[in-house]
Amino acid sequence: MSGRYDEAYAWSMRDPEGFWAAAAKDIDWFKPWEKVLDLSEPPYARWFVGGELNTCYNAVDRHVAGGRADQAALIYDSPVTDTIKTFTYRELQDQVARIAGMLKGFGVEKGDRVLLYMPMVPETVMAMLATARLGAVHSVVFGGFAPNELATRINDAKPKVVLCGSCGIEPGRVVAYKPLLDAAIEQAAHKPGVCVVLQRPQAQAALIAGRDHDWNEAVARAKPADCVPVKATDPLFILYTSGTTGIPKGVVHDNGGHAVALKWSMKNVYDIDPGEVYWSASDVGWAVGHSYIVYAPLLHGCTTVLFEGKPVGTPDPGVFWRIIEQHKVVSLFTAPTAFRAIKRDDPKGEYIKKYRLDHFRTLFLAGERADPDTIQWAERHLGRPVIDHWWQTETGWPMAANCLGLGMQKVKYGSPTKPVPGYDVRVVDENCHPMKPGEIGAIVVRLPLPPGCLPTLWQNDAGFLSSYLKDFPGYYKTADAGFIDEDGYVYIMSRTDDIINVAGHRLSTGGMEEVLSAHPDVAECAVIGVADALKGQVPLGLVVLKSGVNRPHGEITRELVAMVRERIGPVASFKHATVIQRLPKTRSGKVLRSTMRKVADAEPFKVPATIDDPVILDEIRAALQEIGYAGIAAG
Repeated sequence: MSGRYDEAYAWSMRDPEGFWAAAAKDIDWFKPWEKVLDLSEPPYARWFVGGELNTCYNAVDRHVAGGRADQAALIYDSPVTDTIKTFTYRELQDQVARIAGMLKGFGVEKGDRVLLYMPMVPETVMAMLATARLGAVHSVVFGGFAPNELATRINDAKPKVVLCGSCGIEPGRVVAYKPLLDAAIEQAAHKPGVCVVLQRPQAQAALIAGRDHDWNEAVARAKPADCVPVKATDPLFILYTSGTTGIPKGVVHDNGGHAVALKWSMKNVYDIDPGEVYWSASDVGWAVGHSYIVYAPLLHGCTTVLFEGKPVGTPDPGVFWRIIEQHKVVSLFTAPTAFRAIKRDDPKGEYIKKYRLDHFRTLFLAGERADPDTIQWAERHLGRPVIDHWWQTETGWPMAANCLGLGMQKVKYGSPTKPVPGYDVRVVDENCHPMKPGEIGAIVVRLPLPPGCLPTLWQNDAGFLSSYLKDFPGYYKTADAGFIDEDGYVYIMSRTDDIINVAGHRLSTGGMEEVLSAHPDVAECAVIGVADALKGQVPLGLVVLKSGVNRPHGEITRELVAMVRERIGPVASFKHATVIQRLPKTRSGKVLRSTMRKVADAEPFKVPATIDDPVILDEIRAALQEIGYAGIAAG
């Protein structure tokens, strides 16, 4: 007997045009589309061709007109500044229209780019919506990026205007943004004509006469601007993601398909109703922030929470539960890294018990692989479903998930469940031949991709083809590796380059990480494949212990080696593990496994611009040298 998920998925595969045309009825169109799906120039796909809309209108104005004017649209909660502020949909509309008027006054028109180098403040969300209101294209760069990385993005996007905050605020420190922007513009070949600076009281920025303008003064003298109709296929934003060459790729998301897919996902994937309070604890500089702090909740008529803080230390591991109780949050979406940090500092879940979570229904995890131990810890202490799901910057919304709005599926730990309707997910070998159930291979998605996914890279069609479509003709390359079991559940084990080859055996580092994370003393871990003269590669485990663990490290690592040997077998050749203080991560929480592998192999590497603290790499080098690993000793 098939359920709602099976019926929806089958419809999306059998008749994608009919399926997405039905979903598109939940979006307000200024002009209806002429063709749902245009495949006249393969392998490119264009959705809702001929249709015209405005994303800002759908996210803000239509809710004001439709009876939600006095409902909270945006709650800003900033424990680092001790600030909480709520904006209704009417207030949001007013602010967005004025910021759009400011941009229009500086010459921004349909198709122009606006680059945002901003902290987690309401003005950032409003500026994204204001750019969309004018039919312009925003590109948000994570605040605090180094000048050379920012300059690269300025050169590629060629923004007419740059919007900048004077500073960002981290626990215990203030990060001045304006000097970084000034240095980036000095390096960049493209020189933006206008910079508008939001002055925060924690750090006032010096303004350059003739180029720089004060945000509040510029907005105060601006006239509100109306929504500008754009084509469904016109770009909404550019979001830069890491490229294998070291040059960031400008991932494009369009207006029409993006609005349709994200609106559809809020009910069908997350099971959220309009009017409910939804919280994505991410950053607007990342894809999750674009999709599930800003666009999807507002398109759906929800209240969205903008959080400026950390899961621990602002002020304690209970900040998530305080926010959920105080704002009546029904669903939280965050990264597994956040929960591992909470579990590390509050292993018994004592802080959870201090708050009433009556309204809270579901925890969603994504952004990296969610180990079963972390999921089970959260389930045990929250008493709520914990849903792992899988997607990428390029797709903009989930590819595999337990679609709660279509009826919850059985949970299988280690799997983000089944493909989301619209995604034909396959597993293939390097020659694009299908793998049998349970066999690890490259995970790909059969073309065309559904609405909401990237149609191309910014000004780089050739790069789009070579990065995503060349290696597996007819498919989109996710660059993730894993398998699909006999029940159709997808398992994401690692990035393709994290499948290690030990004496001819292809092994997943993710499977070994599952074993390590199950040890009662381990808070988080990573397994990397390092060079070995005999076997090609061997696995090396790096573990961070929970707070309060005082046992000898050698005793713990011997137990870890024995666990892997018992659960995966001698074939894994897992013989080395070491305890480190912390894992190197990007600011979005992803563990830098490839960088650690290069450290271990004494290979040259570029310190990633996204790393949260480069000093960690020196600590890891010292830890590996201490255990006498050959790759380090040779380096």
